[in-house]
Amino acid sequence: MDQGLIPRRYAKALYLYAVERHCDRPLYEVMRRLSAAFGREPGLNDALANPFVAYPDKQALVLAAVGGETGKEAEDAAFADFLKLLGQNKRLDMLREIALAYIAIYRKENRIFRVAVTTAAPVSSQDMKRIHALVGKHLPDGASAEYTEAVDSALIGGFTVAIDNERLDASVANELKQLRLKLLSN
Repeated sequence: MDQGLIPRRYAKALYLYAVERHCDRPLYEVMRRLSAAFGREPGLNDALANPFVAYPDKQALVLAAVGGETGKEAEDAAFADFLKLLGQNKRLDMLREIALAYIAIYRKENRIFRVAVTTAAPVSSQDMKRIHALVGKHLPDGASAEYTEAVDSALIGGFTVAIDNERLDASVANELKQLRLKLLSN
């Protein structure tokens, strides 16, 4: 069976379960923290896949990765039940892919766009708010955005904005590249 299909099915089931229990948003945050933990600690996935590591130890690793107990009863119970199910079905090694699939499902269902803003130099919070407002005008009605901000001096000046798979490049480096291509084509 397709290894991508199984995590998506678990993620969809978890999402529907979480919606029913009104803890889909908090579980989204847990899955984001879990995804970030897998990015920071590549050995986490190996530990979860290791058959010689006992389930309670794997569960403790996962809870430590997401910051322990969340303090919200419904969220804690839903996540604990889900971990127990994965443990029973010997699917804890798919937790990273399930977390990513849950995040994608949640974003799609709630119309959340990922927006990455990269500037050539640090900008003031007022300028960043103007960029956010500009991006907000181009999102579909009712949609929201999650922003990440970075500085890349290779842009020379200006900025780039990536909204999911679309990219706006208003950098000096891009303008110079376009000018070079134009000159070479003549």
